[in-house]
Amino acid sequence: MKNLLTRFAKNESGATAIEYGLIAGLIAVVIITAAGLVGTDVRDSFQAIANRLNPVL
Repeated sequence: MKNLLTRFAKNESGATAIEYGLIAGLIAVVIITAAGLVGTDVRDSFQAIANRLNPVL
């Protein structure tokens, strides 16, 4: 039983999986933020073009 607990304490594969999960989550947050910012800029650009094509009467 002591040998089993010693092996369990030395096993680092779970920690590695958690680290990869945290990295993936961080990358996802960066991608979502970047897409939101780019989407806003694109929307504003298209709105400016639409306003120039259809002037207010």
